[in-house]
Amino acid sequence: MFGSDGYINSYFPNTRVRCARFQGEDKVHFLDQYDVEGTIVDAVDEVIRFIQRNTRLAASVQGMNRKDIAEYDPITIREVLINALVHADYSIQGMHIRVAIFSNRLEIESPGQLPYGCTIDDFFAGVSHVRNRVIARAFHELDQMEQWGTGYRRIQESCKKEGYSLPKWEEIGLSLKVTLYPHPATKENRFFAAGKDTREREIQKVLQEKGALTSREIQEHLGNIVAERTIRYDLAKMEKQGLVTKKGKGPAVQWVIKPTE
Repeated sequence: MFGSDGYINSYFPNTRVRCARFQGEDKVHFLDQYDVEGTIVDAVDEVIRFIQRNTRLAASVQGMNRKDIAEYDPITIREVLINALVHADYSIQGMHIRVAIFSNRLEIESPGQLPYGCTIDDFFAGVSHVRNRVIARAFHELDQMEQWGTGYRRIQESCKKEGYSLPKWEEIGLSLKVTLYPHPATKENRFFAAGKDTREREIQKVLQEKGALTSREIQEHLGNIVAERTIRYDLAKMEKQGLVTKKGKGPAVQWVIKPTE
């Protein structure tokens, strides 16, 4: 819960959370990846930050008011993530909690099936079975979760209110996988993180509008949706294609649209 990195890695090597953003709908090409190796408490915010920078954001305008719509329901993400962290079976060697983001879904998978005697229908009905009592108690004391089996009801209410599809729970082998689906509005609006080709077009547009920019400045103009190293990777590919060129050297290097000859 609160141990140093050295202690955690020595005694609880299975507690890291592995996060990845893939191109398209399959686990083939990585766009971004990150391993959370701090405490289980730190993991909540770290994973959510990774998801935020690798998912889309749409906007709904009604009259004079604008409302941002996240690709995946924030309340559902938090409930499912905390459920995975609290109830994972950390005794299973070689398995970690995994967060995988695709162009059409987000998966949160944790080692261990539902606790003995508990079914998915029990979970939907609000029956609470706790595998890791100390972790569950600590998260409760930190106001991170309830201990009354109310998580699924909050997910239902939030999805219905905000227009998201309900997630899908599956027991696969020795793990429990929850699949979240994007809000319909994020499929219709302009976005940045749904694939390399789309990002490259957005990078070109930003450079055409703003002129010379560093990779960090480009990342900011794209809404900090993807990691800066992903932007640098895209820029290197675009340089080879003759689309952009560098100005200067070192950390302050700027990128511009390559002039046509």
